[in-house]
This record gives sequence, C-alpha cells and structure tokens, in this order.
Amino acid sequence: MKPFSLIRPASLDEARAAVTAAPEHVLRAGGVDLIDQMKEGLARPSALVELRTVSDAPALRELARDGDGAWSLGALVTLAQLAAASEFGAELAALREAAGSAATPSIRSMATLGGNLLQRPRCWYYRHAELVCLKKGGSHCLAINGDHRYHAILGGGPSWIVHPSTLASALLALDARVELAGAEARALPIAELFVGPKEDATREHRLAPGEILTRVTIPAAAPGQRSAYEAVKEKQSHDWPLAEVAVNVTVESGTIKAARVALGHVAPIPWRAEAAEAALVGQQPSAALIERAAAAATEGAKPLKRNAYKIPLTRGLVRATLHRALEVASPA
Repeated sequence: MKPFSLIRPASLDEARAAVTAAPEHVLRAGGVDLIDQMKEGLARPSALVELRTVSDAPALRELARDGDGAWSLGALVTLAQLAAASEFGAELAALREAAGSAATPSIRSMATLGGNLLQRPRCWYYRHAELVCLKKGGSHCLAINGDHRYHAILGGGPSWIVHPSTLASALLALDARVELAGAEARALPIAELFVGPKEDATREHRLAPGEILTRVTIPAAAPGQRSAYEAVKEKQSHDWPLAEVAVNVTVESGTIKAARVALGHVAPIPWRAEAAEAALVGQQPSAALIERAAAAATEGAKPLKRNAYKIPLTRGLVRATLHRALEVASPA
C-alpha cells in the first residue's frame, strides 16, 4: 500500500476544497471499500480526507423523520444504525432488512450509507491489479469469456459487472432521493445517481469532482404502504448476494394501488423491474398474481453461459418478497 497522509477538515467546504484541489486526494467515510482498493493496488491516494471530522454539517449524521413523515438519512449513518432502526415501520422494512443483511456486524458498524451507495464493483477481473479490464480502460470486459457466474443478466454490456450496493435496491424501491454538495447543491432521484456501462463503462455514479453525497431522503409513506427485502448468498451469514429483491407496495381496499420492485446484484445498476410492477398495480393480491409478477421481473434477461441460474433465483426471490410484503400465504 502506498503511504498516504490524513486530512481532517472541520467543514464540508474544507473537505470539498481538499479533494477538488488535488485529484489524488480521496474522501473517506467508513473506508471499508476504499481500504480494500488501496490494499489491492487499485487506489493510490496521496491523502485521505476524513468526512467524520466535519462538524458544520449535522445532516451527515442525521437519522430523522420530519413532521410530514419523510425521512432524512445522513451519508455517515452506519449500516448498523439502519439495521437497528426500530422506528422504521413496515413501510421502511426493506431498508432495515437490507442493511442488516450486508456484510458482518463489525463491518456494518463502520460502513456508511454513502459509502455503500458509492462503492466500486467487486468483479474479480476489475479487482485484479494486473488485469486491464474495460472498467480500467481496457478494450473489453474480461468476464465475457472468463468466469462470469456472479455477473449481470440484465442491462449488461459492454461491461457485465453487477452493482455492489445492498442499500441501493431498497432505496430504489422506496423512491429515495440523494442530496449532493458541490459548487451548487443539487438533489436527484436515486435512480439518476447511477451510471450504466452503456453510458460510461468506467463509472458507476454521476458525482462531479469535488461533489459529496450528504444525505438520502425518503418520502412519507402512503396509508397501506409496506416493503420487504430478500437476498440469497452462497454463504448466507456473510457474503455478496447472488441476487436480491426489494419491493414496496401500497394496498388500499384490497387492491394494489402502487408497486415498486427493485433487483440487486443482477445488473450493472440497481434495476427497476417495471414489468413486474405493471403486473401488480390495479390487481388484488393473490398467489397467482405474485407468480405472474415474478415471471415478469426478469423480462429481457440475457445471461451469459454460466449465470443463467440467476433467472429462476431472482424470480423465486421476487415471489418470496412479494408474499411477505402483500401478506399472501405461499402455496402449499
């Protein structure tokens, strides 16, 4: 690992100035993924700029609900805090469950909301310091003709990575927005934060140089709104998901009035299963309806040779998650 210095700014402006003035300076929150990249030789910053010393931006650490029922989640809130948030009702269950499923207890106590959303892919070709894949400026994605068992089945090409954030699928299902501090403050829907490989194979997000993700907001829940999250891993206690699903549904007078279905670890970006959502809205919850929605969730999937198993796996997860969220008994 290359030697580096620590910069401990007292203000958000100082933090922004430190990384804007020197591209080799990198922001650090929990530092879980960053330290991994430094050990692997993928990141070689000359200085780490510590966000945890910033004292003039309390929103960075905020976990609060306003009078209208909307939530504000600071970028430095840890996964452990989200997993333990008993104040999250059924409407935010997907976020609590996603945070609680990520990594291990010790990592959750350090890893932050902002860091989880902005981490780099875990593809073993990208993470290998001596390989030059498409994401590192190479000519093609090495996974296509290599070991791609964990790679994308939806939205793939020219890179077939899967987005590594567990919180992103839950927040996408919950229609969250992100707030960014830069030369001018801006906010955007979380779906617009992410960049797919067809747009730019070397990037995963739209932050401009010097911009800092400061918080995530979630709109107030509608009456009858419920959410849920499920994931399958090779090692269920601590591993990267093979696939994950977050759903957010609103049921009124026995009819599904709104539905959002988000898939994770099956696409280069957190993936909206819009065909599944369309199958659900306006219908009465039933096992047969859930079966149709699950089948629609992987519409357009184009697996590689060794990852087609993700199609039935994802459909099964959609079924299981919808059964819980809609409180429909599973078929015997």
